[in-house]
Parts: sequence; structure tokens; C-alpha cells
Amino acid sequence: MRKLAIYLKQYKIESVFAPLFKMLEALFDLLVPIVVADILNNGVGTGNNSRIIRGFFILITLAAMGLASSITAQFFAAKASVGFATNLRQALFDHVQSFSYSELDKIGTDTLMTRMTSDINQVQNGLNMALRLLLRSPFIVFGSMIMAFTIDFKSALVFAVAIPILSVVVYGIMMASIPLFGKAQVCLDKVLGVTRENLTGVRVIRAFCKEEEEVKSFDEKNEALTKMDLFVGRLSALMNPATYVLINIATIVLIKADAIQVGSGAIRQGDVVALYNYMAQMIVELVKLASLIITINKAVACAKRVETVMEIKPGMTYPAAGTAAGAATGSGNSGKTTEAANASTGDGSDDAVVFRNVSFTYEGGGAPSLDDVSFAIKRGETVGITGGTGSGKTSLVNLIARFYDATSGAVEVDGRNVRDYAEGELIESIGIVPQKATLFKGTIRDNLRWGNENASDEEIMNAVRTARALDVVNGKKGGLDFMLEQNGRNLSGGQRQRLTIARALVRYPEILIMDDSTSALDFATDAALRKAIRSLPGDMTVFIVSQRTASIMNADTIIVLDDGKSVGQGRHSELMKNCGVYREIYYSQFPEKRAKEALT
Repeated sequence: MRKLAIYLKQYKIESVFAPLFKMLEALFDLLVPIVVADILNNGVGTGNNSRIIRGFFILITLAAMGLASSITAQFFAAKASVGFATNLRQALFDHVQSFSYSELDKIGTDTLMTRMTSDINQVQNGLNMALRLLLRSPFIVFGSMIMAFTIDFKSALVFAVAIPILSVVVYGIMMASIPLFGKAQVCLDKVLGVTRENLTGVRVIRAFCKEEEEVKSFDEKNEALTKMDLFVGRLSALMNPATYVLINIATIVLIKADAIQVGSGAIRQGDVVALYNYMAQMIVELVKLASLIITINKAVACAKRVETVMEIKPGMTYPAAGTAAGAATGSGNSGKTTEAANASTGDGSDDAVVFRNVSFTYEGGGAPSLDDVSFAIKRGETVGITGGTGSGKTSLVNLIARFYDATSGAVEVDGRNVRDYAEGELIESIGIVPQKATLFKGTIRDNLRWGNENASDEEIMNAVRTARALDVVNGKKGGLDFMLEQNGRNLSGGQRQRLTIARALVRYPEILIMDDSTSALDFATDAALRKAIRSLPGDMTVFIVSQRTASIMNADTIIVLDDGKSVGQGRHSELMKNCGVYREIYYSQFPEKRAKEALT
């Protein structure tokens, strides 16, 4: 947890005062047996009632001061631990937001959710307990031994022998259980992953009658988690009986030795009671310490998991705003940018997007998703991108917005390599409609303002009209104030798609990317939408990713992908003549055209 300690800096005072007041409480507890011994030896034993009354009020005072110290310590510990967890959670969230798609793909959303919630909660609880008890329990244990030496040297030797033995047992169990708690959290990740997958895909599971298989898969993951928790729980549970046995043995030895000394008059009865009380305090504190160590072990294991995420460096680097990036801003500017490539992609004077011999491979993907793709798109053009499933269509448009970095080659937007843009600069000029229409809980207005937070209602409604979503807004109670549920689940698929298109249009982007974002729309609405987008003022460059040839056949340029390679570029009429892949896609959707041409 050392690397995470920086998030506790602003709570230095609370982190000092919490254990300080807890040790002050422990000091008052250590004085109680001495006062009791005095009452028995000098009050009850001699019939001195004033000594008894004075001792009684001293005990009441010690109890009140201990309670006040305990409450104060709890306040400071809670403030520090909650503040620490808040800072850590915010830092982790901000760090995750800096990840590129590659890091997010590699880590996985399930484990990130576990680490941001369960793991940080465990760290918070561990810190709270540590601030209150980590010093108090050892202070009581060793303080009891010291106080025992002030009463009787021989009897105190029992304490001196018992404490090292207890330390070895506690330390051994602690070191064995720490890595096991980490494995238990990994099992929790898997359970969360299965749960999330089943809840989000429940309709598909039911459609294919896979409930039993999914229940079985969940049971297997849950059983593995249960077994791991039981194993580490049993190991940790050994601490309580082990400490009880050792302390009780020490108590028996202590009572036996003191009984002999009382009989010989070497020690008074009140002192024996005091020694027994110190031994009882040790029992209580060791039980607390055993529970504390289990909690701290969990916290340490969880802290290490959070640290591993915080140590991951974002794979993308950005030049500082307002500075020109050097020639070596990234590996994408490779020697593959040849004169032939420059010739095929234009001179760049009026190009909106240029791909120069671009190849891209997902981390751990093996074969490249894009292989040596080159093209140049002029400003204001509409570009259709088509191809079979897995041909690399989404990968291509993701490189334009620099969600991923090209493995080799160069991607240029407005004549600049995408790697030369400062962070956030490139995405400001791009409107993206992703494959999956994602909306967030809130009003329609709030969701559409993601595209432009300063957009007026008039600008929002213009985007809604262009996206052919006016009937969606007007058909809902409250219009723009209609409250959407999480993921927009109170809308149909087509309604969600049209609103996500409107969200991208609100910012009037220079480049609009529509990644298969009209699949839920009928052909008439799709056609009207494309016509409305083409009629917008300005030189908006539009990329339409679609397997529907009807959606892209009127585009200025159509790029055909097959297994990551560009196998055709041009207009619809050109591709029908010279691109077999495009012809097959077209005829598969319009078989009557094939039959008609066969007859002619």
C-alpha cells in the first residue's frame, strides 16, 4: 500500500491523531488493573472505605476518558479512511479514462469494476481498522507485559515467553493468507464477469434456451470462489483458537505460580488479580488483532490489485497543446510511406483523411485486422465502407479517431498525423456514432448535450430533425425533458440509434463517422437520414460503415474491405465492374438484379 499512500497525504493529521487517541485509550485501560489492585490491597484488605470510594471514582474517570478518546480516534480514522478511498477511487477512475482501447481490451471491464468498488472498499475498511487497532493491540499486549514486571518479576516472565510465541503464530498465518486473499478476488472477478454477461445478454440466452448451461457456468465460477473463500477463511480462523490456546496455557501457568506465591506471602491477592486482568486484556486484544490481521490481509491483497492498474501506463502519448510534434512521435510513421503510396493517396492539399500503408493488429490478435490500407478522402466527401463480417471496417474508422494507434503506416486528418494532435484536440472535430447505441440515464437533452454541452434547445432540435428523431422526442412526455433509463432501455433499438446520431450531429463535426449505426432503421428512414446529412451546410466529411449496399451506393467513394485488405475503391458503378467482393455483397442483397442481368 506504500504507492497508494500519496492519496492519504491531505489526511496526515487525522492519520496521526487516530492511533494517538487510540493509544491514549489503551493507556487508560492499562491503568485499570493497577487501580483495582490498590482497591483490593489497600481498601478491601484493610477496611479503608475512603480508599475504595476514591478508587471507584478513579475507575469512572478512566472509563469516561477512555470513551472520549475512543470516539475521537474513530472520528479521525473514519475521516482519513473515507477520504483516502474517495481520492483513490477518483484517481483510479481518472487513470482508467486515460487508457486507450488497447489497455481496456487487455484488462477487461469486469476486473476494473471489481477493483474500483469491492477492492477499494476492502482497502478503506483495512485502513480504518489499521488506524484504530494496528498500534493499540500491540501497545496493550506489550504494555501488559511491562505493567506485569512492575508488579512481580517472576510472574511477568510468563508474559515474556507467551508474547514471542504468539507473534510467530500470528505472523506465520498472516504471510500464508495474504496471497490467498488475492486469489479470492480473482475468483470474484470471474463471478462478476459471468454475472454481467448473463444480465446484459439475458434475451439472447433465453432465445437460444441456454439458461441451464449459463446456470451451470455460473455455479462453477461461484463454487470456485466459495472454495477459495472457505480455504482462506479456515486458514485465517486458525488464528483465534491458536491464540486462545496459548493465552489460556499462559494463564494457567500464571495462576499456578501466583497461587504458590500468595500462599508464601510473596505477593498480595490484589496483585494476582491485576496480573490476571492484564492476561485477560491480552486475550481480548489478541482476538481483535486476529480479526484485524484478516481484514488487513484482505486490504493488502486488494491494494496490490489496485496498484497493478495504477502502474499500467497509457499506451498512447500526446504532444503538449500548441507544440509541433517531432518526426518520431510514434512508430506509425514508418518507412513504408513510399512515393507510390503518396501518389495513391493524393498530395494532401484538400484531404480530410489519408491512410498511408496502414496496418493494424489488436494486441494478442495474431493476424492483422488491417493490412497495408491506403486511400485519400477529400473534405466534404461521403465515404462508404463495406465488407464481410470481420473484414476490419470498425477497426478502420477507430484509427481515424485514434482510439487505437496503427501498428505501421500513418493516419492523417487535415494534413496532420493523428499522433501529432494534442490530447482531446482531434476528437473535438469528429462526431462518432458507434455500432452499439449507448445512452445514459438522464433526460434526452442531457444525452444530446454530450455532443455539445453548450448547445441550445434550437440546435438540439435541428440535430434531432436531421437524425429523423423528431417523432421520438415529440412522442415522449416532456419532449427533451423525457427521462431515459440506463442504456436507454425504455426506447426501441431504432429510437436509440437515431438519438445517438443526433448526439453526434449536435456538435456539427468536421468528420462524421457512422459505424453501422442505421442497422435498426427501415430503408426509407435510412435514405431520408442520409439525404438530410448530405444537405447540411459546410464541408462535413462523412464515413458510413454498413453492410447494406443501399446505404452506401450513392457515396462519393466506397472502400471495400476483405480480410483486412482494401480490395476495391471507387463509386458504385466502378466497383460493380471491377470488384468481385462488392458485386457478391450487392447481389446477395438484391438477387433480382443478378437474375435480371443474367437474362440480358
